[in-house]
Amino acid sequence: MHISILAIQEQSNLSTVACMAGSFEIFNEANTYWRNQGNKGNCKIELVGASKKKILKNNLFQLNQHCSINDVDKTDLIIIPASLVRNYENASNNNKLLINWIEEQYKKGAEVASMCTGIFMLASTGLLEKRSCSTHWSVSEQFNLQFPNINLQTDRLITDEKGIYTNGGAYSFLHLIIYLVEKYFDRETAVYCAKVFQIDLNRNLQAEFSIFNGHKKHTDEIVLQSQNYFEANYTDKITIEKLAKKYNIGRRNFDRRFSKATGISPLDYLQRIRIEAAKKLFENSRKTVNEVMYEVGYNDPKAFREVFNRVTGLSPLAYKSKYNKERDWHISAKG
Repeated sequence: MHISILAIQEQSNLSTVACMAGSFEIFNEANTYWRNQGNKGNCKIELVGASKKKILKNNLFQLNQHCSINDVDKTDLIIIPASLVRNYENASNNNKLLINWIEEQYKKGAEVASMCTGIFMLASTGLLEKRSCSTHWSVSEQFNLQFPNINLQTDRLITDEKGIYTNGGAYSFLHLIIYLVEKYFDRETAVYCAKVFQIDLNRNLQAEFSIFNGHKKHTDEIVLQSQNYFEANYTDKITIEKLAKKYNIGRRNFDRRFSKATGISPLDYLQRIRIEAAKKLFENSRKTVNEVMYEVGYNDPKAFREVFNRVTGLSPLAYKSKYNKERDWHISAKG
């Protein structure tokens, strides 16, 4: 088995280096453990660059790649680290070579996994058209604008579809590696690596970490006014019908227009604004769940719990217990 971790030499940052180094270390640990358990077969893990150039440098680190794509006729798994590549047109010449190589290897039977913003490089291959993927929540709006035919699911920590794997943002790439270790080795090896590197096996969502940013990079003035109205009045009782009437638009047409501009429905937009406000109150105050519920515009505890759980992946009480600053202070004081 051959695993290629792309050595992106240009349009890279510290996250690129972290993804490359973390992937290499964990896969090597998995391979060593696998062999020590008496299993046959060997896994070759290499940092693969676009050219013969052997060193990736930035201001803090330098990494030696093992080989170039010209040296790898066939690979089983390609790991795409986070990068600053945003589409094929603005990619450097070397990164265009990598994009072409990914597509070519996938057609030969290789599987492909992207980490965080590496999803832009993967999307530039065309392999994600009409498929699902995930990436860091902070770039979701930009991604949707550039790749409207791809089903982006930013709440998902990992997606797995037809030999293509993607994950959310930042250091959640560690969860993708453990997921792939189980796929390419076995459950026992994945559990071992999770324990060695102290990676939580139970996470499957990144929703609790996202910050709702409003999706305002569009040109529909009526929708923009509606968004501003939601943000200024979310604590009030708002009906979508009345808001549509306010702008002299039929409800169905208003929903369609709003969804086209923002990627979500008006009701979902309002709910996410309220939940974002609730999250901040849970993080920074001693208010109870019911007090927060009323303050952000909900009157029904069951409805509030359901929406909060759907948006964040946690119950209101679980979120408060996990992120409230008073809890962190008490833990530090006891320590």
